[in-house]
Amino acid sequence: MNPNHLIIFTRYPVAGTTKTRLIPALGAEGAAALQKQLTEHTLRQVEGLTADTTIYFSGGTLPQMQSWLGDHWHFQPQSGDDLGDRLIHAIQQSKNKGYQRTVVIGIDCPEITTDILKQAFTAIETHDVVLGEATDGGYYLVGLQELIPELFKEMQWGIETVLAETLQRIEVMSLLVNVLQPLNDIDYPEDLAVWERVQSQNPISTAE
Repeated sequence: MNPNHLIIFTRYPVAGTTKTRLIPALGAEGAAALQKQLTEHTLRQVEGLTADTTIYFSGGTLPQMQSWLGDHWHFQPQSGDDLGDRLIHAIQQSKNKGYQRTVVIGIDCPEITTDILKQAFTAIETHDVVLGEATDGGYYLVGLQELIPELFKEMQWGIETVLAETLQRIEVMSLLVNVLQPLNDIDYPEDLAVWERVQSQNPISTAE
């Protein structure tokens, strides 16, 4: 059994329901198209990774996800009232299946690469927690050997103190943490320049 498990959180790209903070700049259809492009770009970074991958989705059905991304992926619906609950549920399922190292990412960080994902799995071997620092104060990646629910419960998500609060909790629990290089998320219109730069470096991304 592969000891490494990568979990990717994404949403089915329905106009008006996804990337809503970008609708003023892109329109509803444009924001949904960006959701689609970012998801497909992220999956390309996974192709060279020696880890089992599960796509945890919301906003669509299993047949819709399979029609969009292909039925060779393993899909699971997201479950939980907030992001913390959904993370706990997904990581617990990973542990129940016997994986030794679990990494969770979203699709909002197009700067993430295969090498960074490999670094995360390597770091988990000698750390309790691995975090990918997002420049907006959150994190683009979390990796664990064991589920630590205290990292995710009663967290105010989507604000600039998420990483700092998480690191404080880690310190209180005397856990060993590795923080990966800072990368940019795509959440607001001013972030779109990051995606344009990534597209220029990865021409295939512009053809979707």
